[in-house]
Amino acid sequence: VQLQACGGGLVQPGGSLRLSCAASGSIFSINTMGWYRQAPGKQRELVATITSGGSINYADSVKGRFTISRDNAKNTVYLQMNSLKPEDTAVYYCNYYTYRLMRVYNYWGQETLVTVSS
Repeated sequence: VQLQACGGGLVQPGGSLRLSCAASGSIFSINTMGWYRQAPGKQRELVATITSGGSINYADSVKGRFTISRDNAKNTVYLQMNSLKPEDTAVYYCNYYTYRLMRVYNYWGQETLVTVSS
């Protein structure tokens, strides 16, 4: 599975950005896609995930500001980020996860830098 992410950049506090990530290759129809982030000096943390069935999970720090969605026909996941704060500055990573025939498949996209600064 290959993950191609795009949409990062520099934005002022209070602004918005939209990340997208398209998966290609051997996609299993039942999967979870999502976004994680890693700020300088910190560990990678979950931002939001969404299953192929539509179940969503958000980190407390982004609830009410970020919205994750997906287009199963395009194998693409989106992260709409509103009311961005400087503490949202991080490298964001797209993730694809599935479990099939007693085997875990876990893939990461390339780094997508989001910088929130005035």
